[in-house]
Amino acid sequence: MNDTTTILSKMEDYIKQHCLNITQFGKLAGLNPGTMSAILNGNRVMAVNQLDRITAALALPEGYFYEQYIQEHLNEASPNWRRIRPFLYRCAEMNKLECIRQILQLLMDNLLYSALLFETAEVFFQEAKKEAAIILFESVAAGERSQYSERLAFCQYRLFNLKLGDDQTQNLLIAHQFEPYVNRLDEIDQLDALKDLANTYRSLRQWDKVNELAQEMGHKAQIQYNLEQRPTRKKSEEIKKTSRPLFVYIAYSNLLRAAVCDARKDFEQALQFTSAYADLSWVRETDDETLHWKSLFQHWAQANTYVNRLMMGDISILSEYVEYIEGKKEIFSELLNIVEAANLYHIDVDHILNQFKDAVLSDEQQASADIYTKQVIPEQSTRFWYELAKYYLNQGSYSDGFNYLLKSMEKSAEINNKTVIINCVGLFERFKDFAVDEIQLQYKNYIKKVWVKNDKGDFPVINR
Repeated sequence: MNDTTTILSKMEDYIKQHCLNITQFGKLAGLNPGTMSAILNGNRVMAVNQLDRITAALALPEGYFYEQYIQEHLNEASPNWRRIRPFLYRCAEMNKLECIRQILQLLMDNLLYSALLFETAEVFFQEAKKEAAIILFESVAAGERSQYSERLAFCQYRLFNLKLGDDQTQNLLIAHQFEPYVNRLDEIDQLDALKDLANTYRSLRQWDKVNELAQEMGHKAQIQYNLEQRPTRKKSEEIKKTSRPLFVYIAYSNLLRAAVCDARKDFEQALQFTSAYADLSWVRETDDETLHWKSLFQHWAQANTYVNRLMMGDISILSEYVEYIEGKKEIFSELLNIVEAANLYHIDVDHILNQFKDAVLSDEQQASADIYTKQVIPEQSTRFWYELAKYYLNQGSYSDGFNYLLKSMEKSAEINNKTVIINCVGLFERFKDFAVDEIQLQYKNYIKKVWVKNDKGDFPVINR
């Protein structure tokens, strides 16, 4: 089809070539004769669902006419939202992102469309149409006149959620870009934003940031909880709800601060924060959701108490800890704790690793939309393989040790975890005399892969 061929002329050519009348072609497209006649005579602008039916009738690929449809039917002085909205949905479903960008070019000068585009972006976000949602949120954000607009802040929050990925260097940049907007959100959205941001910094092991955000989240959640519980509040009074019960943010603040203390090797302080989120007797609600979350925090507190005592050198707790994790589906974090303690205190945990052999060898991680699972678990994975490599190499089990070391390097390269990569390089150099030729070659290949990924050509070219 050349540039001068219109959609209507393509239809007319097809009808002539196949000796069809309007009724026959309409039947082929699933449209009644009156509608088809009006479209062919130019008396009616076809909707996108009608365009899709006509495209199928012409035996052409889905979306074949979309670029032309924009120019012929949507490029108006006052764009028709009733036609544009369903067209955007179809473009999002088919991942025709360039068409979405063309539509936004038509709308960008009219601020009246900002609210409509924002609502559409929210639907795309909820339906996991990630790339389309990003384009719309970026467009709405760019059109906001006030830097302190709540809608701008919420767009940035959504973009933060949508853009987080596997690359830890990029995730750090994304977190830094979003952080200034947190306090511009409304009080309720701030709690989830602070939680998500703190979890991201936790995955990046930025402990000062985690501590700062956890404190802020706990303080703000306590204010909201007190407001919700006040006797003067009317039952009919509308209050925006958080994604989790309010007490969860208070308890989770203490859990995060305990994690900060763990990272800083301040295990005594960690136990105090753990006791704080274990004791939820002050929570007044008794509904099923509340009971569910209270049970989770009690479980986490019990597990983390074992970990704190173990990391403080109380080896006697190890068998009790192992008994506690038996039968649980997700024990990756627990195995990491055990191997870290083994390396720290030179404990033989071969029997434990053998007992949980399937979990040790498993690469599968549970899919989740939750930021904690998406960001923290991959980071823990790289550290687990590194600690396991250190454990076996120190034992003289060089085959297992080097295999796990290379696995850690591979996983670290995938998420661009430079700290673990550096640790792996140091560990390999320490034991490289025990590496066979095949391991030496694999190591060199991984180093080359990491170098290629991180070399940005920043050095100037020197003319000789």
